[in-house]
Amino acid sequence: MQPAVALVTGLAALSSVADAFWRLPCRGTSGLARIDPLIDPGEPSSHAHIVHGSSGFSMSSDASALLAGDCTSCGVRQDKSAYWAPALYFIDEDGDAEMVDEVGGLLAYYLLYGEGVEAFPEGFRMIAGDPFIRSFDWPIPDPPKSEWTGAQASQKALAQKALGFNCLNYAETPEPSLGRHFLPNKTFLDEHCTDGVRFELMFPSCWNGKDTDAEDHKSHMAYPSLVMDGTCPEGYETRVVSLFFETIWNTYAFKDRNGYFALSNGDPTGFGYHGDFMHGWESGVLEQAVKQCTNPSGMVEDCPVFELQTEIEQLLCNFDMPDILKSEDLKKCKGGLPNDILVEWGPEYAFPIKYANGKQPTSAKGVPDSSASAEPIIDLGSLAGHVMVETSASSSSSSTSSTPTWTPTPVTSYVEGAVTQQVVYVEQEIVVLVDGQGNPLGTQTGGLETVSTSYSTTTEVVETVVTIPTAPPKKHHGHKRHGHGHVH
Repeated sequence: MQPAVALVTGLAALSSVADAFWRLPCRGTSGLARIDPLIDPGEPSSHAHIVHGSSGFSMSSDASALLAGDCTSCGVRQDKSAYWAPALYFIDEDGDAEMVDEVGGLLAYYLLYGEGVEAFPEGFRMIAGDPFIRSFDWPIPDPPKSEWTGAQASQKALAQKALGFNCLNYAETPEPSLGRHFLPNKTFLDEHCTDGVRFELMFPSCWNGKDTDAEDHKSHMAYPSLVMDGTCPEGYETRVVSLFFETIWNTYAFKDRNGYFALSNGDPTGFGYHGDFMHGWESGVLEQAVKQCTNPSGMVEDCPVFELQTEIEQLLCNFDMPDILKSEDLKKCKGGLPNDILVEWGPEYAFPIKYANGKQPTSAKGVPDSSASAEPIIDLGSLAGHVMVETSASSSSSSTSSTPTWTPTPVTSYVEGAVTQQVVYVEQEIVVLVDGQGNPLGTQTGGLETVSTSYSTTTEVVETVVTIPTAPPKKHHGHKRHGHGHVH
Protein backbone atom coordinates (compact mmCIF):
# COMPACT_ATOMS: atom_id res chain seq x y z
CA MET A 1 0.00 0.00 0.00
CA GLN A 2 1.56 3.28 -1.04
CA PRO A 3 1.62 6.06 1.55
CA ALA A 4 -0.76 9.00 1.14
CA VAL A 5 1.47 11.85 -0.03
CA ALA A 6 0.44 15.09 -1.70
CA LEU A 7 0.84 14.73 -5.44
CA VAL A 8 0.21 17.50 -7.93
CA THR A 9 -0.36 15.32 -10.98
CA GLY A 10 -3.66 15.06 -12.79
CA LEU A 11 -4.95 18.50 -11.84
CA ALA A 12 -5.24 19.50 -15.48
CA ALA A 13 -8.42 17.49 -15.46
CA LEU A 14 -10.04 19.98 -13.11
CA SER A 15 -12.62 22.28 -14.62
CA SER A 16 -11.81 25.99 -14.65
CA VAL A 17 -14.34 26.79 -11.95
CA ALA A 18 -12.59 24.33 -9.65
CA ASP A 19 -9.15 25.89 -10.07
CA ALA A 20 -9.77 27.56 -6.71
CA PHE A 21 -9.55 24.85 -4.07
CA TRP A 22 -7.32 23.38 -1.44
CA ARG A 23 -6.97 19.91 0.02
CA LEU A 24 -6.55 19.86 3.76
CA PRO A 25 -4.45 16.91 4.96
CA CYS A 26 -5.42 15.43 8.33
CA ARG A 27 -2.65 12.84 8.70
CA GLY A 28 -3.42 12.15 12.32
CA THR A 29 -6.45 10.50 13.84
CA SER A 30 -7.56 12.51 16.84
CA GLY A 31 -9.49 9.50 18.09
CA LEU A 32 -11.51 6.34 17.48
CA ALA A 33 -14.57 6.23 19.69
CA ARG A 34 -18.32 5.84 19.95
CA ILE A 35 -18.76 9.61 19.98
CA ASP A 36 -21.04 11.76 17.82
CA PRO A 37 -21.88 15.15 19.36
CA LEU A 38 -24.37 15.92 16.58
CA ILE A 39 -26.50 12.78 16.67
CA ASP A 40 -25.86 11.63 20.25
CA PRO A 41 -24.87 14.71 22.26
CA GLY A 42 -23.77 13.97 25.80
CA GLU A 43 -23.86 10.18 25.51
CA PRO A 44 -22.01 7.37 23.71
CA SER A 45 -22.90 6.91 20.06
CA SER A 46 -24.31 3.60 18.87
CA HIS A 47 -21.35 2.97 16.57
CA ALA A 48 -17.66 3.78 16.30
CA HIS A 49 -16.35 6.82 14.44
CA ILE A 50 -12.88 7.68 13.28
CA VAL A 51 -12.31 11.34 14.05
CA HIS A 52 -9.94 13.96 12.66
CA GLY A 53 -9.37 17.52 13.81
CA SER A 54 -9.50 19.32 17.14
CA SER A 55 -8.43 17.81 20.44
CA GLY A 56 -11.50 19.60 21.86
CA PHE A 57 -13.77 16.93 20.36
CA SER A 58 -16.05 15.22 22.87
CA MET A 59 -19.57 13.86 23.36
CA SER A 60 -20.81 17.40 24.03
CA SER A 61 -18.44 19.53 21.96
CA ASP A 62 -19.56 22.59 20.07
CA ALA A 63 -17.62 25.20 18.10
CA SER A 64 -16.28 26.90 21.22
CA ALA A 65 -15.05 23.60 22.64
CA LEU A 66 -13.31 22.73 19.37
CA LEU A 67 -11.62 26.12 19.24
CA ALA A 68 -10.47 25.65 22.83
CA GLY A 69 -8.64 22.47 21.87
CA ASP A 70 -4.88 22.76 22.20
CA CYS A 71 -4.09 21.00 18.89
CA THR A 72 -5.50 19.59 15.67
CA SER A 73 -4.68 16.40 13.79
CA CYS A 74 -4.95 18.35 10.51
CA GLY A 75 -2.25 20.28 8.69
CA VAL A 76 -3.48 23.85 9.26
CA ARG A 77 -3.14 25.14 12.81
CA GLN A 78 -6.02 27.63 12.49
CA ASP A 79 -8.48 24.85 11.65
CA LYS A 80 -9.91 23.29 14.82
CA SER A 81 -12.88 21.83 12.95
CA ALA A 82 -13.99 18.23 13.55
CA TYR A 83 -14.39 15.74 10.70
CA TRP A 84 -15.73 12.26 11.46
CA ALA A 85 -17.18 9.18 9.76
CA PRO A 86 -17.79 5.48 10.59
CA ALA A 87 -14.80 3.16 10.72
CA LEU A 88 -14.47 0.15 8.39
CA TYR A 89 -14.18 -3.39 9.78
CA PHE A 90 -13.35 -6.83 8.46
CA ILE A 91 -15.62 -9.54 9.87
CA ASP A 92 -13.99 -12.96 9.67
CA GLU A 93 -15.57 -16.39 9.30
CA ASP A 94 -15.83 -16.71 13.10
CA GLY A 95 -17.78 -13.47 13.32
CA ASP A 96 -14.96 -11.48 14.93
CA ALA A 97 -14.40 -7.90 13.75
CA GLU A 98 -11.08 -6.18 13.12
CA MET A 99 -10.75 -2.56 12.12
CA VAL A 100 -9.19 -1.96 8.71
CA ASP A 101 -6.22 0.43 8.71
CA GLU A 102 -6.93 3.92 7.43
CA VAL A 103 -3.97 4.90 5.24
CA GLY A 104 -2.62 8.43 5.49
CA GLY A 105 -5.54 9.89 7.41
CA LEU A 106 -8.27 12.07 5.93
CA LEU A 107 -8.11 14.50 3.04
CA ALA A 108 -10.75 17.22 3.29
CA TYR A 109 -11.12 19.04 -0.01
CA TYR A 110 -12.39 22.63 0.13
CA LEU A 111 -13.70 23.26 -3.39
CA LEU A 112 -14.91 26.70 -4.45
CA TYR A 113 -17.66 25.78 -6.89
CA GLY A 114 -20.24 28.23 -8.16
CA GLU A 115 -20.56 31.98 -8.06
CA GLY A 116 -20.10 34.06 -4.95
CA VAL A 117 -18.94 31.17 -2.77
CA GLU A 118 -19.07 31.98 0.93
CA ALA A 119 -17.23 30.51 3.89
CA PHE A 120 -19.21 28.47 6.39
CA PRO A 121 -20.70 30.81 8.98
CA GLU A 122 -19.42 30.48 12.53
CA GLY A 123 -21.17 27.72 14.44
CA PHE A 124 -21.99 25.87 11.21
CA ARG A 125 -22.59 22.09 11.35
CA MET A 126 -23.87 19.49 8.89
CA ILE A 127 -23.92 15.81 8.02
CA ALA A 128 -23.95 13.99 4.70
CA GLY A 129 -25.29 10.50 4.04
CA ASP A 130 -27.73 8.30 5.95
CA PRO A 131 -26.43 5.44 8.16
CA PHE A 132 -29.63 3.41 7.75
CA ILE A 133 -29.86 3.20 3.95
CA ARG A 134 -29.19 -0.25 2.48
CA SER A 135 -30.47 0.17 -1.09
CA PHE A 136 -29.88 2.23 -4.22
CA ASP A 137 -32.98 3.00 -6.29
CA TRP A 138 -31.24 4.60 -9.23
CA PRO A 139 -29.56 3.23 -12.40
CA ILE A 140 -26.13 1.59 -12.06
CA PRO A 141 -23.84 2.94 -13.36
CA ASP A 142 -24.90 6.59 -13.38
CA PRO A 143 -26.33 7.74 -16.71
CA PRO A 144 -24.83 10.90 -18.26
CA LYS A 145 -25.54 13.90 -16.07
CA SER A 146 -27.48 15.49 -18.90
CA GLU A 147 -30.08 12.76 -18.32
CA TRP A 148 -30.48 13.43 -14.60
CA THR A 149 -34.14 14.43 -14.57
CA GLY A 150 -37.21 13.74 -12.47
CA ALA A 151 -36.58 11.45 -9.52
CA GLN A 152 -32.94 11.03 -10.54
CA ALA A 153 -32.45 14.73 -9.88
CA SER A 154 -34.22 14.65 -6.50
CA GLN A 155 -32.34 15.49 -3.33
CA LYS A 156 -32.69 11.85 -2.25
CA ALA A 157 -30.97 10.65 -5.42
CA LEU A 158 -28.29 13.34 -5.35
CA ALA A 159 -27.43 12.53 -1.74
CA GLN A 160 -26.88 8.86 -2.61
CA LYS A 161 -24.79 9.77 -5.65
CA ALA A 162 -22.59 11.82 -3.32
CA LEU A 163 -20.98 8.59 -2.05
CA GLY A 164 -18.03 6.96 -3.80
CA PHE A 165 -16.00 3.76 -3.37
CA ASN A 166 -12.94 3.95 -5.58
CA CYS A 167 -11.01 0.74 -6.26
CA LEU A 168 -7.32 1.60 -6.04
CA ASN A 169 -4.65 -0.05 -8.14
CA TYR A 170 -1.82 2.37 -8.74
CA ALA A 171 -0.52 0.27 -11.64
CA GLU A 172 -3.76 0.82 -13.58
CA THR A 173 -5.68 3.76 -15.01
CA PRO A 174 -7.56 5.52 -12.21
CA GLU A 175 -11.29 5.25 -11.71
CA PRO A 176 -13.35 8.46 -11.59
CA SER A 177 -14.39 9.77 -8.21
CA LEU A 178 -18.00 9.13 -7.19
CA GLY A 179 -18.17 6.60 -10.00
CA ARG A 180 -19.37 3.69 -7.82
CA HIS A 181 -21.89 4.22 -5.03
CA PHE A 182 -21.58 0.88 -3.24
CA LEU A 183 -18.79 -1.01 -1.52
CA PRO A 184 -17.55 -3.83 -3.81
CA ASN A 185 -17.68 -7.34 -2.39
CA LYS A 186 -14.51 -8.90 -1.00
CA THR A 187 -13.92 -11.19 -3.99
CA PHE A 188 -13.75 -8.15 -6.24
CA LEU A 189 -11.63 -6.19 -3.78
CA ASP A 190 -9.12 -9.03 -3.48
CA GLU A 191 -8.79 -9.40 -7.23
CA HIS A 192 -8.68 -5.79 -8.34
CA CYS A 193 -8.05 -3.31 -5.51
CA THR A 194 -4.42 -3.98 -4.61
CA ASP A 195 -3.99 -0.56 -3.01
CA GLY A 196 -7.23 -0.57 -1.08
CA VAL A 197 -10.46 1.37 -1.44
CA ARG A 198 -10.86 5.13 -1.31
CA PHE A 199 -14.08 6.17 0.40
CA GLU A 200 -15.44 9.45 -0.96
CA LEU A 201 -18.14 11.68 0.46
CA MET A 202 -19.43 14.93 -1.03
CA PHE A 203 -21.28 17.29 1.29
CA PRO A 204 -24.11 19.55 0.08
CA SER A 205 -23.01 23.08 -0.82
CA CYS A 206 -26.32 24.94 -1.28
CA TRP A 207 -27.31 26.79 1.92
CA ASN A 208 -30.59 28.40 2.96
CA GLY A 209 -28.57 31.47 3.95
CA LYS A 210 -29.77 31.71 7.54
CA ASP A 211 -29.46 28.54 9.65
CA THR A 212 -26.11 27.28 10.89
CA ASP A 213 -27.70 23.92 11.75
CA ALA A 214 -31.02 22.10 11.63
CA GLU A 215 -32.75 19.56 13.84
CA ASP A 216 -31.73 16.79 11.44
CA HIS A 217 -28.41 18.54 10.66
CA LYS A 218 -29.36 18.34 6.98
CA SER A 219 -32.41 20.41 6.06
CA HIS A 220 -30.56 23.75 6.11
CA MET A 221 -28.50 22.41 3.19
CA ALA A 222 -29.18 20.97 -0.28
CA TYR A 223 -27.15 19.48 -3.13
CA PRO A 224 -26.66 21.32 -6.42
CA SER A 225 -28.17 19.62 -9.45
CA LEU A 226 -24.99 17.70 -10.36
CA VAL A 227 -23.94 16.79 -6.79
CA MET A 228 -20.55 18.50 -7.00
CA ASP A 229 -21.67 21.49 -9.02
CA GLY A 230 -24.72 22.71 -10.90
CA THR A 231 -27.75 24.74 -9.94
CA CYS A 232 -28.96 25.16 -6.39
CA PRO A 233 -32.65 24.52 -5.65
CA GLU A 234 -35.06 27.27 -4.69
CA GLY A 235 -34.59 28.42 -1.13
CA TYR A 236 -30.96 27.29 -1.06
CA GLU A 237 -29.37 29.75 -3.45
CA THR A 238 -26.39 30.67 -1.25
CA ARG A 239 -23.28 28.73 -2.27
CA VAL A 240 -20.86 27.79 0.48
CA VAL A 241 -17.60 25.87 0.23
CA SER A 242 -18.01 22.39 -1.27
CA LEU A 243 -16.57 19.94 1.26
CA PHE A 244 -15.34 16.54 0.06
CA PHE A 245 -13.92 13.76 2.26
CA GLU A 246 -11.41 11.15 1.08
CA THR A 247 -10.11 8.25 3.16
CA ILE A 248 -8.18 5.18 1.98
CA TRP A 249 -8.74 1.81 3.70
CA ASN A 250 -6.24 -1.03 3.38
CA THR A 251 -8.73 -3.76 2.47
CA TYR A 252 -6.02 -5.65 0.57
CA ALA A 253 -4.38 -6.58 3.88
CA PHE A 254 -7.21 -9.11 4.33
CA LYS A 255 -6.82 -10.70 0.89
CA ASP A 256 -6.24 -14.26 2.06
CA ARG A 257 -8.88 -14.31 4.79
CA ASN A 258 -12.50 -15.45 4.56
CA GLY A 259 -15.08 -12.89 5.57
CA TYR A 260 -16.54 -9.57 4.49
CA PHE A 261 -16.26 -5.84 5.18
CA ALA A 262 -18.80 -3.72 7.02
CA LEU A 263 -18.97 -0.18 8.33
CA SER A 264 -19.22 0.27 12.08
CA ASN A 265 -22.89 1.22 11.73
CA GLY A 266 -23.65 -2.34 10.59
CA ASP A 267 -23.58 -1.60 6.88
CA PRO A 268 -21.84 -4.07 4.52
CA THR A 269 -23.23 -2.39 1.37
CA GLY A 270 -21.68 1.08 1.59
CA PHE A 271 -25.05 2.71 0.92
CA GLY A 272 -25.13 3.82 4.56
CA TYR A 273 -21.77 5.60 4.54
CA HIS A 274 -22.00 9.05 6.11
CA GLY A 275 -19.91 11.83 7.58
CA ASP A 276 -20.16 14.78 9.94
CA PHE A 277 -18.60 18.24 9.98
CA MET A 278 -18.46 20.81 12.76
CA HIS A 279 -16.94 24.18 11.85
CA GLY A 280 -14.02 25.17 14.06
CA TRP A 281 -11.90 27.49 11.93
CA GLU A 282 -10.50 30.46 13.81
CA SER A 283 -12.54 33.60 13.22
CA GLY A 284 -11.94 35.14 9.80
CA VAL A 285 -9.43 32.56 8.57
CA LEU A 286 -11.82 30.56 6.39
CA GLU A 287 -13.18 33.77 4.88
CA GLN A 288 -9.65 34.84 3.94
CA ALA A 289 -8.88 31.40 2.52
CA VAL A 290 -11.95 31.46 0.27
CA LYS A 291 -10.69 34.71 -1.24
CA GLN A 292 -6.95 34.02 -1.35
CA CYS A 293 -6.35 30.25 -1.60
CA THR A 294 -6.85 30.06 -5.34
CA ASN A 295 -3.62 28.41 -6.47
CA PRO A 296 -4.59 25.61 -8.91
CA SER A 297 -2.14 23.27 -7.18
CA GLY A 298 -4.63 22.85 -4.36
CA MET A 299 -1.75 22.52 -1.90
CA VAL A 300 -2.09 24.21 1.48
CA GLU A 301 1.61 25.10 1.22
CA ASP A 302 0.73 27.45 -1.64
CA CYS A 303 -1.70 29.56 0.37
CA PRO A 304 -0.17 32.33 2.54
CA VAL A 305 -3.23 32.39 4.81
CA PHE A 306 -2.43 29.07 6.44
CA GLU A 307 -0.11 28.36 9.34
CA LEU A 308 1.08 24.81 8.76
CA GLN A 309 2.26 22.12 11.15
CA THR A 310 4.33 19.02 10.54
CA GLU A 311 2.94 15.55 10.01
CA ILE A 312 4.42 14.46 13.33
CA GLU A 313 2.50 17.23 15.09
CA GLN A 314 -0.69 16.06 13.40
CA LEU A 315 -0.08 12.47 14.48
CA LEU A 316 0.46 13.47 18.11
CA CYS A 317 -2.86 15.28 18.53
CA ASN A 318 -5.63 13.33 20.30
CA PHE A 319 -8.80 14.19 22.19
CA ASP A 320 -9.42 12.97 25.74
CA MET A 321 -11.39 9.73 25.88
CA PRO A 322 -14.44 9.90 28.18
CA ASP A 323 -14.20 7.60 31.22
CA ILE A 324 -17.29 5.67 30.12
CA LEU A 325 -15.53 4.66 26.89
CA LYS A 326 -11.93 4.16 28.05
CA SER A 327 -12.23 0.40 28.47
CA GLU A 328 -13.55 -0.24 24.95
CA ASP A 329 -11.22 -1.89 22.45
CA LEU A 330 -12.51 -0.77 19.07
CA LYS A 331 -9.65 -2.22 17.01
CA LYS A 332 -10.50 -5.92 17.54
CA CYS A 333 -13.91 -7.06 18.72
CA LYS A 334 -14.82 -10.64 19.57
CA GLY A 335 -18.15 -11.75 18.18
CA GLY A 336 -18.96 -8.81 15.92
CA LEU A 337 -18.88 -5.07 15.45
CA PRO A 338 -18.24 -2.68 18.35
CA ASN A 339 -21.24 -2.32 20.66
CA ASP A 340 -22.72 -5.47 19.07
CA ILE A 341 -24.28 -3.49 16.23
CA LEU A 342 -26.16 -5.91 13.99
CA VAL A 343 -25.02 -6.21 10.38
CA GLU A 344 -28.03 -5.53 8.15
CA TRP A 345 -27.83 -6.27 4.43
CA GLY A 346 -31.11 -4.58 3.47
CA PRO A 347 -32.57 -3.33 1.29
CA GLU A 348 -35.00 -2.41 4.08
CA TYR A 349 -34.23 0.79 5.95
CA ALA A 350 -32.13 -0.28 8.94
CA PHE A 351 -33.87 1.77 11.62
CA PRO A 352 -34.43 1.47 14.52
CA ILE A 353 -30.93 0.34 15.42
CA LYS A 354 -30.65 -3.37 16.15
CA TYR A 355 -28.09 -5.24 18.20
CA ALA A 356 -26.76 -8.76 17.92
CA ASN A 357 -25.85 -11.26 20.65
CA GLY A 358 -28.98 -10.87 22.71
CA LYS A 359 -28.91 -7.12 23.20
CA GLN A 360 -32.15 -5.20 23.23
CA PRO A 361 -33.58 -3.05 20.43
CA THR A 362 -32.95 0.66 20.85
CA SER A 363 -34.80 3.91 20.92
CA ALA A 364 -34.21 6.64 18.37
CA LYS A 365 -31.09 7.79 20.22
CA GLY A 366 -29.55 4.34 20.44
CA VAL A 367 -30.44 3.76 24.11
CA PRO A 368 -31.78 0.28 24.96
CA ASP A 369 -35.55 0.25 25.36
CA SER A 370 -36.26 -1.11 28.84
CA SER A 371 -39.70 -2.30 27.79
CA ALA A 372 -38.35 -4.50 25.00
CA SER A 373 -37.76 -8.21 25.22
CA ALA A 374 -34.29 -9.34 26.19
CA GLU A 375 -34.51 -12.31 23.84
CA PRO A 376 -31.88 -12.49 21.09
CA ILE A 377 -32.95 -10.66 17.95
CA ILE A 378 -33.02 -12.72 14.76
CA ASP A 379 -33.44 -10.04 12.12
CA LEU A 380 -34.60 -10.89 8.60
CA GLY A 381 -32.54 -8.05 7.16
CA SER A 382 -29.38 -9.38 8.73
CA LEU A 383 -29.91 -12.90 7.42
CA ALA A 384 -30.89 -11.91 3.90
CA GLY A 385 -28.20 -12.34 1.31
CA HIS A 386 -26.48 -15.16 3.23
CA VAL A 387 -26.33 -18.89 3.18
CA MET A 388 -26.83 -19.94 6.79
CA VAL A 389 -24.39 -22.62 7.92
CA GLU A 390 -24.67 -24.52 11.20
CA THR A 391 -21.56 -24.09 13.36
CA SER A 392 -22.74 -25.59 16.66
CA ALA A 393 -25.72 -27.06 18.58
CA SER A 394 -27.07 -30.56 18.50
CA SER A 395 -29.41 -31.66 15.73
CA SER A 396 -31.11 -34.19 17.96
CA SER A 397 -34.88 -33.93 17.87
CA SER A 398 -34.94 -34.21 21.66
CA SER A 399 -32.99 -30.98 22.06
CA THR A 400 -35.92 -28.74 21.21
CA SER A 401 -35.06 -26.14 23.84
CA SER A 402 -31.66 -25.31 22.40
CA THR A 403 -31.17 -22.64 19.75
CA PRO A 404 -28.55 -23.41 17.11
CA THR A 405 -25.73 -21.00 16.44
CA TRP A 406 -25.25 -19.94 12.84
CA THR A 407 -22.49 -18.17 10.97
CA PRO A 408 -23.48 -16.15 7.88
CA THR A 409 -21.51 -16.57 4.68
CA PRO A 410 -22.27 -13.58 2.44
CA VAL A 411 -23.58 -14.22 -1.05
CA THR A 412 -22.19 -11.34 -3.07
CA SER A 413 -22.13 -12.40 -6.70
CA TYR A 414 -23.42 -10.22 -9.51
CA VAL A 415 -26.59 -11.25 -11.32
CA GLU A 416 -27.39 -10.31 -14.91
CA GLY A 417 -30.84 -8.87 -15.49
CA ALA A 418 -32.91 -10.08 -12.57
CA VAL A 419 -32.16 -9.56 -8.91
CA THR A 420 -31.59 -12.58 -6.71
CA GLN A 421 -33.48 -12.56 -3.41
CA GLN A 422 -32.80 -14.71 -0.38
CA VAL A 423 -34.94 -14.88 2.73
CA VAL A 424 -34.01 -17.24 5.54
CA TYR A 425 -35.32 -17.10 9.11
CA VAL A 426 -33.97 -19.40 11.78
CA GLU A 427 -36.05 -20.32 14.84
CA GLN A 428 -34.60 -23.01 17.10
CA GLU A 429 -34.57 -26.19 15.01
CA ILE A 430 -37.15 -25.02 12.48
CA VAL A 431 -36.18 -23.06 9.39
CA VAL A 432 -39.10 -20.85 8.37
CA LEU A 433 -39.13 -19.35 4.89
CA VAL A 434 -41.00 -16.04 4.80
CA ASP A 435 -41.74 -13.20 2.41
CA GLY A 436 -40.98 -9.54 3.14
CA GLN A 437 -44.07 -9.14 5.34
CA GLY A 438 -43.14 -12.16 7.45
CA ASN A 439 -45.78 -14.41 5.89
CA PRO A 440 -44.61 -18.05 5.97
CA LEU A 441 -43.81 -19.71 2.66
CA GLY A 442 -42.97 -23.08 4.21
CA THR A 443 -40.79 -24.69 6.85
CA GLN A 444 -38.06 -27.25 7.18
CA THR A 445 -37.42 -29.13 10.41
CA GLY A 446 -34.75 -31.45 11.78
CA GLY A 447 -31.13 -31.89 10.79
CA LEU A 448 -30.36 -28.17 10.86
CA GLU A 449 -28.80 -28.44 7.43
CA THR A 450 -27.82 -25.59 5.19
CA VAL A 451 -30.90 -23.86 3.80
CA SER A 452 -31.00 -21.17 1.16
CA THR A 453 -33.88 -20.06 -1.00
CA SER A 454 -33.59 -17.86 -4.09
CA TYR A 455 -36.35 -16.25 -6.08
CA SER A 456 -36.20 -13.97 -9.10
CA THR A 457 -37.96 -10.62 -9.12
CA THR A 458 -40.70 -12.19 -11.26
CA THR A 459 -41.81 -14.46 -8.41
CA GLU A 460 -44.88 -12.83 -6.92
CA VAL A 461 -44.38 -13.95 -3.31
CA VAL A 462 -40.97 -12.36 -2.88
CA GLU A 463 -40.39 -8.96 -1.37
CA THR A 464 -37.07 -7.20 -2.03
CA VAL A 465 -34.51 -8.25 0.53
CA VAL A 466 -31.15 -7.95 -1.21
CA THR A 467 -30.65 -5.77 -4.25
CA ILE A 468 -27.44 -6.59 -6.11
CA PRO A 469 -26.22 -4.36 -8.97
CA THR A 470 -27.30 -5.83 -12.30
CA ALA A 471 -23.85 -6.13 -13.83
CA PRO A 472 -20.26 -5.69 -12.69
CA PRO A 473 -17.99 -3.17 -14.36
CA LYS A 474 -15.96 -4.81 -17.10
CA LYS A 475 -12.67 -3.63 -15.64
CA HIS A 476 -11.79 -1.85 -12.42
CA HIS A 477 -8.84 0.42 -12.06
CA GLY A 478 -7.19 2.38 -9.31
CA HIS A 479 -5.01 5.42 -9.00
CA LYS A 480 -2.86 7.38 -6.65
CA ARG A 481 -4.79 9.28 -4.12
CA HIS A 482 -4.28 12.89 -5.13
CA GLY A 483 -3.77 12.67 -8.88
CA HIS A 484 -7.36 12.49 -10.00
CA GLY A 485 -9.98 14.73 -11.51
CA HIS A 486 -12.88 14.09 -9.19
CA VAL A 487 -14.35 17.51 -9.83
CA HIS A 488 -15.47 17.06 -13.42
